[in-house]
Amino acid sequence: MFYPVILAGGSGERFWPLSRKSKPKQFLTLESGGRSLIQVTADRLSQLSGGMDQLMVVTANDQRSNVLEHLPDLPLENLLVEPVARDTAAAILYGALTIARDDPDAVMGVFPADHRVDNPEAFSEVISRAIAHAQAHDDLITIGMTPVYPATGYGYIELGPEVGPGVHRVARFTEKPDADTARAFLATGHFLWNSGMFIWRVQSILHAFETLVPELYGPMAEAAKVRGGLRGAYPQLPKISVDYAIMERAQNVVVIPAAFGWDDLGDWNALERLLKGDGSNVTVGRTVSLDTGGAIMYTTGGDDLIATIGLEDVVVVRAGDVTLVVRKDRTQDIKQVVQQLKKSPELERFA
Repeated sequence: MFYPVILAGGSGERFWPLSRKSKPKQFLTLESGGRSLIQVTADRLSQLSGGMDQLMVVTANDQRSNVLEHLPDLPLENLLVEPVARDTAAAILYGALTIARDDPDAVMGVFPADHRVDNPEAFSEVISRAIAHAQAHDDLITIGMTPVYPATGYGYIELGPEVGPGVHRVARFTEKPDADTARAFLATGHFLWNSGMFIWRVQSILHAFETLVPELYGPMAEAAKVRGGLRGAYPQLPKISVDYAIMERAQNVVVIPAAFGWDDLGDWNALERLLKGDGSNVTVGRTVSLDTGGAIMYTTGGDDLIATIGLEDVVVVRAGDVTLVVRKDRTQDIKQVVQQLKKSPELERFA
């Protein structure tokens, strides 16, 4: 049995002000079709698992109602709620322990809730191949995306020797590089983007946690013996990502290269990749521009208007009661603004 686990606890702060604390990025609808990012992700994965019964979602305590609104067919017992955020390692272990309790021979997949896939058929083929490899081997499998430009916002995976058809050992992981390093990586043809998608037998990942992160595995495994006990263990858990805790330290990590039109929609610049047409600007909603080029303009209100004059390479967003104006090369800094808002009693409601 294949159990996909969707990680839906993120805050999506770099998509502020459209993404807010009350409605993070995974619950937004950014394309035509009317389906939110988490709904489209669930659609893709439920086809692989044979329905919603094997699909699980890990989310934050204050996002429980959003998940149920967007995924009304998700069984309640498949919604795993974290009382406090402890990064991806704890979230993934929560899912693995829950799956192992009912199906210790299962294959588990881990998928962010807010990524975009252009070619669902190619996606399904890659994930099916990864499932087959996991059933036959003890490897921890990550999906590496063939890079199409020298991105500095993604981590990179260096390909090692091939150990099976289309499966390579991971030579090393590299965190977000600078532009020169990213260009050098692409020139070699031996590097992939780290997608944050994983496949493994549930026993394989549990063994990795027990061996490499006993300070996380111990209290969670003990708490898992009691139904509902995992939630109680959370406040004392260490905060660490699965990349640092497991993937960069384990010896049995492999990568499957893939190309199915992937984008992690990390910040407002993603709209340019998503919606760029023949014009010089990307616009959503009512906009008027004069001598403006390379701009991304987005307004949610039907009665709101964005007007720009003499601007280049900027993002202008009007969402509710907030207007954002930022240079396109500074969108990664939007998180800092949101953090400032959260610290201010007078401004916290805008976060």
